[in-house]
Amino acid sequence: MPELTAQGGRDRLSAEDAPRTPAAVYAVSAVSALGGLLFGYDTGIISGALLHLREDLDLTSREQEIVVSVILLGAMAGALVSGRLAVRHGRRKVVVAVAVVFALGAAAAAAAPGVGSLVTARFVLGLAVGGASSVVPVYIAELAPAPIRGRLMVLFQLMVAIGQLIAYLCGWALADSGGWRTMFALAVVPAAALGIGMVFLPESPRWLIGRGRTDQALAVLARLRPDGYAVRKEIAEITEAVAGTGGTAVDGTTSGRWRDLGQRWVRPALLIAVGIAAFSQLTGINAIVYYAPTILVDAGFGDSAALLTGIGIGAMLVVAGVVGAVAVDRAGRRRTMLWFLPGSAIAMAVLALAFLGPVDSPAQRWTVIIALFGYILCNGIGMQAVVWLIGPEILPLAVRGPATSLATVTLWGFDLVIALSALTAIRTIGQSGTFMVYALMNVACIVFVVTKVPETRGRSLETIERALRRGGSFRKALHV
Repeated sequence: MPELTAQGGRDRLSAEDAPRTPAAVYAVSAVSALGGLLFGYDTGIISGALLHLREDLDLTSREQEIVVSVILLGAMAGALVSGRLAVRHGRRKVVVAVAVVFALGAAAAAAAPGVGSLVTARFVLGLAVGGASSVVPVYIAELAPAPIRGRLMVLFQLMVAIGQLIAYLCGWALADSGGWRTMFALAVVPAAALGIGMVFLPESPRWLIGRGRTDQALAVLARLRPDGYAVRKEIAEITEAVAGTGGTAVDGTTSGRWRDLGQRWVRPALLIAVGIAAFSQLTGINAIVYYAPTILVDAGFGDSAALLTGIGIGAMLVVAGVVGAVAVDRAGRRRTMLWFLPGSAIAMAVLALAFLGPVDSPAQRWTVIIALFGYILCNGIGMQAVVWLIGPEILPLAVRGPATSLATVTLWGFDLVIALSALTAIRTIGQSGTFMVYALMNVACIVFVVTKVPETRGRSLETIERALRRGGSFRKALHV
């Protein structure tokens, strides 16, 4: 039976060669990825809710941008806090707390009597979104077997896409005035499911070893690995990684310090994680997710057509998540980005050209819709399927908490910039100019991937960390 070895950066086990994975691994990933569904639903529901919310509460364009974007400000705060909490209290407990905050924020948003209370409720939701996006991918990465780690982590992004699709469907079905309150309230159900489900899931074995609880970590891995899998070898590799964290205490009390991010050997991984996080937003995905119905209505599409197009965008995100889940383990992370990001850039450029004049003919409108769908599909596979995967994979154990938090804060920070500037940019330089800027950002992202991003498919987290510690070119150290 093939098994991971500890002989260097080229060690790899393919998903095809791996022994059968216990069902418990998929259960862990599925339940924890409900955090992704809530993330997708709570960020996506504003798209449909905004059409009537702005009328019911008489919102200006700037107020609309604030209602949309305050959840992102909360997400930045949640990401900063949750990484440190996950180091101190464990990944599982933090995800349970996130579920509680999701439920409270959704209930408060549904009951909000005015703009101020709605903004506050969406900030609370943002805390949960930031916590989920920072901790859940790390939790899955640290429990998943290396051969299928990619597809299990992309399950988080797939659940984000499913959450956004459900949000679009709810926005269309509850389009009457006042229906936005029900849209917000529905998020309480998956929040309760996440909180209850996480109570029965195990803690990360890597966190347990960091706290000196090796026997518990061994029991967890025995449940999550196939019969005959070298569990004790994996325990030994994790213990070696914990012991080699440059003076960090094995009991975890001083691990995950922010100042450790400045170490020279950590910087290549940190640059990649932060860079991919930034480009995931600068390439324009959430300008489309948040504002597509508004943009289409303002361009002359009817409300129903705009909402149905939003549903199509949600469906494309789900398709992209499924394809991405397969591609990252079969083709690899780097290759998936390089295959699909050019299509993302071309589709966004076509969209920009379609808006050069009034969108008043059927041919122009179909061009807009097809370009939107093409962009969502290509960017969803080439970027969104990888963004929550690459950081937890390449960031070393000693700084994984704060480093993942920093990458997540970067993502939400640029998302905030996009949310606050998209409508303003369209008013200032037009739809065509705005979409062309996003197209150029896709091109810049391709250059970044070519020059900086290594391939991590099939490598254990400890093998990736050893390659990083050797110094030199991180991409070449992991190159096959």
